[in-house]
Amino acid sequence: MPKHGKRHRAAEEVIDRERRYEPAAALGLIRQTAAAKFDETVEVHFRTNADPRHADQQLRGVASLPHGTGRPVRVAVFVSGDRARAAQDAGAEVVGADDLVERIEGGFLGFDVAIATPDMMGKIGRLGRILGRRGLMPNPRTNTVVQPQDIPDAVAEAKKGRVELRMDRTAVIHSPVGKTSFGDEQLLANVASVVDTINRLRPAAVKGQFVKTAHMATTMGPSVPLDVGATMAMKVE
Repeated sequence: MPKHGKRHRAAEEVIDRERRYEPAAALGLIRQTAAAKFDETVEVHFRTNADPRHADQQLRGVASLPHGTGRPVRVAVFVSGDRARAAQDAGAEVVGADDLVERIEGGFLGFDVAIATPDMMGKIGRLGRILGRRGLMPNPRTNTVVQPQDIPDAVAEAKKGRVELRMDRTAVIHSPVGKTSFGDEQLLANVASVVDTINRLRPAAVKGQFVKTAHMATTMGPSVPLDVGATMAMKVE
């Protein structure tokens, strides 16, 4: 396991590992310990009590971040006919049908979110091996397969900032919530949106306490242990 540098070890000394911090206090600590020369991403991590080997204990969904992720989001829309113009007017960078499928088969992947109408899913199916492993496959559970009339709203939501939440093989949910350049209120509002989504999507098959531990961290900085009760009680205002 690689050793941390002097700067990281110094930052670790600021954090009391026996304490569990409320989100606002944790945010103050990660600002204090962030030393990278670039605008780091702020992340939250939740270790759950679920067993991801069981389908009824898995969690997957999308959280809409009210203040975005801090980076531009390029949206591709698989749609045909008159709705293509609506997708373009809503801000989608890439719009197409069979032609877009062929471009992707040829190696094009210049987008961060893919949205499709239900009638296009039969054509997109053959892109599963390309889009699926990159987390780009449209899926109703992530609000990326929508009815034609809902395309403008879906594009607007994707552009505003959305993060896909899914449990990994160790039952941990990871999510970015913005950048260190964001204000405290912006970051805390984004964290609240992620928490709200996790609470809503909690698998009914998981008994007892769902989230066991929670941490906040920056890209290069040490993690700060969060008070689970205070964190999971955050509300979207």
